[in-house]
Amino acid sequence: MIADNQQERLKDGFNHYISGFVDGEGTFHVAIQKTNNVIPEFRISQRRDRVELLRKIQEIFQCGYIKQNHARNLRDNNLVYVVRDKNDLCDKVIPFFKRYPLQSEKYYDFIKFSEIVEKMRKGIHLNNIGLKELLKIVFSMNRNGKYRTIHKSNLINLLESSETIRRTPKIPGEDIVRSR
Repeated sequence: MIADNQQERLKDGFNHYISGFVDGEGTFHVAIQKTNNVIPEFRISQRRDRVELLRKIQEIFQCGYIKQNHARNLRDNNLVYVVRDKNDLCDKVIPFFKRYPLQSEKYYDFIKFSEIVEKMRKGIHLNNIGLKELLKIVFSMNRNGKYRTIHKSNLINLLESSETIRRTPKIPGEDIVRSR
């Protein structure tokens, strides 16, 4: 019994270590693709010579994959551990960080990330109203979207214009191609 408790304390200590490590080297990110596809992603980056640490973390979570950070950049010597699967995020990653909370400002991004993933699991992102709701949360993360390449208003305008186009009634014969 004493050995079991000792093993649990060691594992628990490593889990706290992972949480602290993610505070420095991890990120909770939500990508928005041009097709209005929303991709939640948990990542931890590390130099290639420290791949064993990423493998241990992958073993703890029992999901995700390890890949080169920027495959096209030959000077980037980093690897990244990535979890994108919504079920793995909901069932493994999010509960882990609820049990072993982050201690930095990143904690608030984690809370928002958790909310987004839970809403996506319920399908809220499958219509424009829900997607707009998620975008508001997404753009409040990671320093209010400071490093995003597209501005929130541009995405929302795209959503609104595509919704307007979708709702506009078709004119009969509009889709017929006329020859000259």
